[in-house]
Amino acid sequence: MVAAVRRLKDNALSLMFLIMFVLSVCGQAVAGLLDYNDRQVAAGAEPVSLPDYVASSSFTVDVAENWQSEYLQFFLFIMMTVWLVQRGSPESKEPGEEGAESDEQQRVGRYAESSSPAWARAGGLRLWVLSNSLGLVMGAVFLLSWLAQSVAGQAAYNAGRLSDLRDPVSWSAYVTSPEFWNRSLQNWQSELLAVLSMVVLSIYLRQRGSPESKPVGAPHASTGVEG
Repeated sequence: MVAAVRRLKDNALSLMFLIMFVLSVCGQAVAGLLDYNDRQVAAGAEPVSLPDYVASSSFTVDVAENWQSEYLQFFLFIMMTVWLVQRGSPESKEPGEEGAESDEQQRVGRYAESSSPAWARAGGLRLWVLSNSLGLVMGAVFLLSWLAQSVAGQAAYNAGRLSDLRDPVSWSAYVTSPEFWNRSLQNWQSELLAVLSMVVLSIYLRQRGSPESKPVGAPHASTGVEG
């Protein structure tokens, strides 16, 4: 019992976000179904069930376009913070520390510790994969969700065109259309603004006890220091 409580406490942050994620997806499905059926009835069509709506291109494209913008944000932030710095931000390395850092700083190869991942002591491809695994996974999820958005978006877009008695378009025509890029860019701009706000506001503002903030009494110019 004590061990189970300890595990819950040790993983409370990820568990809380997982719960909120599941609840928000369920809420989106219900709200989306009501909105979809309202438009179906207004158009003289039959309403659909929740399972049919969740399996539809309309629901898939809405979910996928949000996922791809989120993972694009993380991918760009992870990769850019390797080489770019922002003085005073806890989200940045210190100026002058740009780059992938030495093996000693990264504790790989002969500098690996006994508790380090096994591949940190390896060389060649295994070390390269481990060294870039976070960016690779974030980038892969972005590309896969972008592909899912494009395929589901094409299906939803063509369904609307067919209901208007217009010819459907190909996948290549859809991903170069204003419809696709309007949906994509309206999500990208909000994610990029959120990252910009976090990087800049964390220079001057504080949140006591949060590792995303500098200590309350830290100078504004302190960089890479977390509370």
